[in-house]
Amino acid sequence: MRGALFAVVGLVLLAGCARDGSGGSGGAPTTTSTTTASTTTAAPTTTTTRPAAKGVKLTQVASFDQPVAMAVRGDQFYVAEKTGRVRPLAGGGGPVIDVSGNLSLGSEQGLLGLAFSPDGRSAYVNYTDRAGDTHIAEHDMSAGPTALKDILFVDQPFPNHNGGQLAFGPDGLLYAGLGDGGSQHDPRNNGQNPNVVLGKILRFRLPDTKPEVFALGLRNPWRFSFDRAGGDLWIGDVGQNQWEEVDVDRAPVDAGRNYGWSRREGRHREKGDPPPGAVEPEYEYSHAGGNCSVIAGYVYRGSALRAVLDGKLLFADYCAGDLMALRDGKAEDLHLHVDAVTSFGQDAAGEVYVLSQRGPVYRLDAVL
Repeated sequence: MRGALFAVVGLVLLAGCARDGSGGSGGAPTTTSTTTASTTTAAPTTTTTRPAAKGVKLTQVASFDQPVAMAVRGDQFYVAEKTGRVRPLAGGGGPVIDVSGNLSLGSEQGLLGLAFSPDGRSAYVNYTDRAGDTHIAEHDMSAGPTALKDILFVDQPFPNHNGGQLAFGPDGLLYAGLGDGGSQHDPRNNGQNPNVVLGKILRFRLPDTKPEVFALGLRNPWRFSFDRAGGDLWIGDVGQNQWEEVDVDRAPVDAGRNYGWSRREGRHREKGDPPPGAVEPEYEYSHAGGNCSVIAGYVYRGSALRAVLDGKLLFADYCAGDLMALRDGKAEDLHLHVDAVTSFGQDAAGEVYVLSQRGPVYRLDAVL
């Protein structure tokens, strides 16, 4: 079913398609576009056919070239495009960061992650180069858009499961997600190998660029976030053939937690018994109904929708596109749909945005 979906919509799957080919990337190559950021209200690609739950609606605020990540710097919001550029959400203009000249653009490759240092002086990006290998690089925001310095290089054995998320935690440290290296079923057992960086969430104590293995046993932690109210770490780990999972590390977060891959997919046996002390998912869902790849968002801490969403983790599935809210291990359908969700964003006020690989960026608003 998912293969047919990809053939129809012609999109590529950033989050890591569960039906990877042997060494394949799971999607068609990306074509580069010259689309720039816009604040126009062009017709959205969302197809909402059900009434919005509890007075929640989607408002399109901009359109980009395959947006995959958002990050806040002071009172400004920036969007990373898979095709290699970072642009401001509002106002248009040229890119503040541009890695398009050294980029691979396979289905799970490209510019994949963006974060700003707490003082706003530096930006960090996660991208795959022309050889398909991962770079996590630092950019001085006072320098030109192509001035970057690597803090980590990772040789990728396959072109899929690259991870990509970057985020600064409440501790002021930089966290980075890396997938297990790709192919299917973790053939090199990277997820359970503490001596490699693949299949991990890493932590950097900058300016020291030597990464620590913060969490292991992850297949493709495409998106994760910290709850701004308490510091809990929420992880969406993309599954293999049957199960998607959402994990949580309650604050204060603990280094060394093992989430089970590739011994386990979700709560289910994959390649042997789960490792000792493996952390159970907070929530899992199957691939029934066309699901394929979990896209984790943010715990809502804004004001516009506080009455209905406060304390709930917003997430979606790349293929199904239905927006969901999770609390206490139970998920509710918000009855809002966005095609090809790649990521979520959160602004300085705690309001939440949704990114579609087709271009639109939406904000969750109250129905007045």
